[in-house]
Amino acid sequence: MTEDHDKQAHAPVHRPEGGRRIKGLFSTQTVEKVGTGTTQRKTISKMYWFCAQTDDQSVGVQALNKNMVPAGTVTPVPVEDFLARYNPEPEMYLKTVYPKMQELSSTVSRAEESRQRGALYSAQFDFENALAVDEENVRANFGLGLTYVERGESAKAQDILGRIVGLEAAFAPEHKHLFNEFGISLRKSRMIDQSIEYYTRALTLSTTDENLHYNVARAFYDKGDLEKCREHLAEALRLNPDHEEAKRFVEFLDTKK
Repeated sequence: MTEDHDKQAHAPVHRPEGGRRIKGLFSTQTVEKVGTGTTQRKTISKMYWFCAQTDDQSVGVQALNKNMVPAGTVTPVPVEDFLARYNPEPEMYLKTVYPKMQELSSTVSRAEESRQRGALYSAQFDFENALAVDEENVRANFGLGLTYVERGESAKAQDILGRIVGLEAAFAPEHKHLFNEFGISLRKSRMIDQSIEYYTRALTLSTTDENLHYNVARAFYDKGDLEKCREHLAEALRLNPDHEEAKRFVEFLDTKK
């Protein structure tokens, strides 16, 4: 058969544009009336948001969690509405939020490095510390799931994968390669059905990545579903007629007839 290696999905390409972009900590205020008659009074509630301009039309807005790091869904807000409603909080950002974001990012990076060199218990420790700060952190959830897969703890891995399904942020296009890496690891660990499920989810993020189709084809081959295998190989070759691994895979399947 073809070489026993999977193909990495295309990494997302970021093309910064000219001009100053909105990025940092901002707040919004809500005024509410409490009580009635002469006892009525106004209360002001304040919320903090990490905001980053995504294009000329909108700013991505993400609430801070109780640990003062951005977490959860990023909501696009039109630039004009953003400028009218959101107030900058540079001091709080520099003194509190930015250092916490940096610390969280360092913890996740350290965990990923530990996993790469096979120090799986150290990786688990740091991934869990990261999730204690932000339980919705996509990189930490994926990383902990991969750690469990590599340790052969399929039940724990399945629990983490189930959690990821509920993370809306996990389905952002920039995380497509994480789904792909999961699929590779699951397939090599003989968790074939789970591999197919997560490759398929990656394809919902990008239907035009020939490498993802090639990897799904490998998983279907391992499952014994040659019809689905050929379908994805055909799609990989439609997207990239020069995909050498896919061509060799088709040739191999033809010799098996």
